[in-house]
This record gives sequence, C-alpha cells and structure tokens, in this order.
Amino acid sequence: MDRSELKTVLSWASDEGWNPGVSDADVFHAADAGGFFLTCVDGAPVASVSVVNHDSENSFLGLYICRPEWRGKGLGFATWQFGIKHAGSRSVGLDGVPEQESNYSKSGFVKTGSSLRHEGRLGARKSHKVRSFERKDFSALMTLDGRANGFKRYRFLEAWLTEELGKRETRVLVQDGTIRGFATWRACRDGTKIGPIIAPDLSASVELISDIAVVRSDGPLIIDVPEENGELRRELESAGFTVPFVTARMYRGNVPETRHTLQAIATMELG
Repeated sequence: MDRSELKTVLSWASDEGWNPGVSDADVFHAADAGGFFLTCVDGAPVASVSVVNHDSENSFLGLYICRPEWRGKGLGFATWQFGIKHAGSRSVGLDGVPEQESNYSKSGFVKTGSSLRHEGRLGARKSHKVRSFERKDFSALMTLDGRANGFKRYRFLEAWLTEELGKRETRVLVQDGTIRGFATWRACRDGTKIGPIIAPDLSASVELISDIAVVRSDGPLIIDVPEENGELRRELESAGFTVPFVTARMYRGNVPETRHTLQAIATMELG
C-alpha cells in the first residue's frame, strides 16, 4: 500500500482504539515501503497487515485489521498469509490483542511476554541533562537502540528520530559528556506517546519522561512498557497511570535478546 492508503489503515487503527500518532504514516512507510499490504473488494479496502523488515534477520508484524463488516469471510487471514511472506526466513515479532493470541499460536507464534500500555501524567521537570536530538547523535542512538532491542533498525530510526515540529521530537540524555539514553515523543489523536525510552535505569527514564512532560503539557502521556520492566511500571502506576490494555508479545523464530535499557517500546505496530 502507498502512504495515502496507509493513512486510511491508521484511521481504522484509531477506530479500534489504538490511538496512532498523527504523523505515523510517513515514518512507518519509510521503515520498509514494501512491507504494507491491503486487500480490496471491488476497489474498496477491507483488510490490512504490515510486515516491516528491520534487518536481514528480524521483522515485526502489525496493523492486522479487517473492517467489521467483512469479518468472518477469511479475508483478514488471507491478507495475513500474503503479507507474512514478505518476512522470508526472518524472525517475526508482534504485539497481539489477547483475543487473537490463540490464532497467532496456530501460525507458529510463541508468547514471550507482554507489553502494557500506561496512560497518565508525570510531574513536569526540565532537565539540564536532556537536550534535543542532533544529527551527529544518530550513530550513538542507533547503537543504544540496537543493544536494547537485540538488533539494529536503521531505516526506522532514521525516520523516527527526525523531528516534525509539534508532531514528533527525540530528547537525548547526556551525562558527563556521554549520551546515555533517549526518548521520542509523538503527538497522537489523543495525548502524547513516548517511545522508545532507552535508558540505563529508572532514574534516567523518569528524567526523560519528566522533561518531555514540560513540552507536552496537555492530555495523557502514553507509554508502552515491557512486562519485565517492573520498576518503571511501578513508578508510573504509583503516579496514577492507568493500564487500559495489555498485548501479548509473541515471536515466530528466534527471539531477540533485549536488555534492561529497553525501558519502553517505540510502537506496538513496528516494535
């Protein structure tokens, strides 16, 4: 699908309550232009899936949607089967809704954990250690992200880290002259999502989130936290964050070796 069709699919995602970013279409498409698939009936789009190849060994599946009036006819699964071929022999990850977990299992996916959506507000505090992303930072952030996620995703980060005024910005944590972490915020249909958050510990994560809260003062902050990151989950929940839903993180093939520095994922659609 092209960018305009992807915008249509993201509007479906909004209808499903997934609350995508207002400029997600361009960034997602830049990550792997050939990784977005659409089924049409009589020229009308009815089902979608994305299978984004991040590198030669790792893909991520998302945007698996069939319009309500077309469900139960096999069109969604046919789209899935066609799209997943794009991954080839790569390992494929996904964040799936609980209702579909058994279906994903039938396609060879195994649950490895969960991603928990957190929504709320954290105290806003400007940090002298946090600044805006600069192009010269790219290599360092690429390395940090690759270590945290277990693989590098060059095309995705190249687009994700590029600022769009009022829509998306990356904040960089610098300690003793060394880049120690970063977080990207993006404006959504409702509130602001923050992710990924790559940081060495809880204190650094909170510093990044609190700094972003200064700029994004309206609406909820939305952070998707891996199940195993109990420290950040407890910190957010003690501050009043709610957990409106949980997804199953599943993989078909080898599971990337993530590190504790993956404080929050970038997006449930692309990993």
